[in-house]
Amino acid sequence: MTTVDDMGYEFRTARPEDTEAIEALDGSFTTHTIFQVTVSKNGFALQEIPVDPPIHKVFPAENTDDADAPVAEGDLNSRTFVAIGTDGSLAGFATVSYASWNRRLAIEDIEIAPAHRGRGVGRALIGHAVKFASESGAGHIWLEVTNINAPAIHAYQRMGFTFCGLDTTLYDGTPSSGEQALYMSMPCP
Repeated sequence: MTTVDDMGYEFRTARPEDTEAIEALDGSFTTHTIFQVTVSKNGFALQEIPVDPPIHKVFPAENTDDADAPVAEGDLNSRTFVAIGTDGSLAGFATVSYASWNRRLAIEDIEIAPAHRGRGVGRALIGHAVKFASESGAGHIWLEVTNINAPAIHAYQRMGFTFCGLDTTLYDGTPSSGEQALYMSMPCP
């Protein structure tokens, strides 16, 4: 599958030669707000609060042997979609996987290069994920995001995702210790 949107980006399924660019993509972000999590015995609440100074988060290099590595060709339940800019560089990618037992398509990873943010690349990649979800028979699309990534949370909300869960311990013992994992989902059209 290859499509070129009206802004000139090429969208396609990742190829083995994309692996190096995917692994090198700068997925860092800067935020002026975070979602503060308050947990009670009956649930949790979120409140967006300002942070000063702004937080700049750089994700640690990932182990390429793990599940978030670009998906190998031939895996029928997983895909990595890439967006290629007019200069031939990687503008972004989204890695997704489908689980038939609960009809869930999980967005395992999505990253947009800083120079391409705010141009609709993430929305287009999610669009490819939605199409794959529909073709796979998914009932919903699901993702996890740290509570400090307010820019991504706002983007997901604009795309139709809503909060559906929380894990206060997912990042314990990692460089993201102290952050909380927020889960968001949306029904598959």
